[in-house]
This record gives sequence, structure tokens and C-alpha cells, in this order.
Amino acid sequence: MSDKLELVLYPDPLLRKPTAKVDEVTEEIRALIPRMIEAMNEFRGLGLAANQVGEGIHLALISDTGEEDDIRVVINAEIIDEDGALAVEEGCLSFPGLTGLITRAERVRVRYMNLEGEIVEEDTEGLLARCFLHEIDHLNGIMFISRMTPADRMRLKRPLRELEEDYEAAGKSPSSSR
Repeated sequence: MSDKLELVLYPDPLLRKPTAKVDEVTEEIRALIPRMIEAMNEFRGLGLAANQVGEGIHLALISDTGEEDDIRVVINAEIIDEDGALAVEEGCLSFPGLTGLITRAERVRVRYMNLEGEIVEEDTEGLLARCFLHEIDHLNGIMFISRMTPADRMRLKRPLRELEEDYEAAGKSPSSSR
């Protein structure tokens, strides 16, 4: 059996399900991190939420550069303040090849637990803030398509339907759960 993680793709219901908070950093979580980093690097992402690889825990990787030494492991992340607004084209690993214009805060203050179990508060802005907002949305069961402009949702109607058809052709049903 391979240790390689598979990416959960739209319309898998796991993407809409909020993840469970983490009480403590366990050995299982520590073992999951390098596998998630490998998956994030393979798919060339700037972030990866645990539910995007089939794990229902409130854990994500976040990087605004894509470089391995820049990856933050964030557990139980939450936005505690945000400011400004900026519309930027955004994509998502669970929606291969699709992008849309999404307005998000320009600056956010986040609180999360790191791998040492310490609570961290961090002020972020620009791409890093956007990455936090995107991944925290994932962990809360919010997909990026729900944040798109109505025009982009209309433009992506056919590609989204194709992803749904691919999912069903693989023997899965959008109404089923894992």
C-alpha cells in the first residue's frame, strides 16, 4: 500500500464538511505532516487543508512562496481580525484548472496552534493572508466557488458539471460520504 496521499476533488462531500478541532498534537498528526507536504509540493499548491487529503481534522499547511522551508503547519486556525478587501484571481487544488475572481481581506490576524502545541497569533497580509483565508475556509467546509463572483460561477458552470460527471464516472456519488 502506498503512503502517498490522494487529493480529494470536487464534488466530494468531504469538502463541504467542517473538520474536527484537534485537542493535542499526536504522533499520527506528526506522521501526516510530511505526507501532506509531499502532496502539496506534488500538486504545486500554496496551501493544503487536511480534508483535501481525506482527513477530517482542523489542520492545514500554508505557504505564500511554495518553498518547503516556508510552510506553516496550522492547527485549529481561526481569523480573529481582518481589514481591507481585494479581488484576486484564485485557484484551488480540489478544483483542477479552475480559477475565479474572489474578494478577500487584505490583512488578517490569525490564531492557531503550531506543531509544538503553542498558540500563535500572527498578523498577515497579501498572499499569505489570502492563503490563510482560503485554507481556513476549507477547514470550515466552505469551498472557494461559493466566494466567486456570480459571473465566474456562470462561466464555470460547464467545467464544474464535468468534474461532477468525472466523480460519478469513478463510481462515486456527490451525496455519498466517505
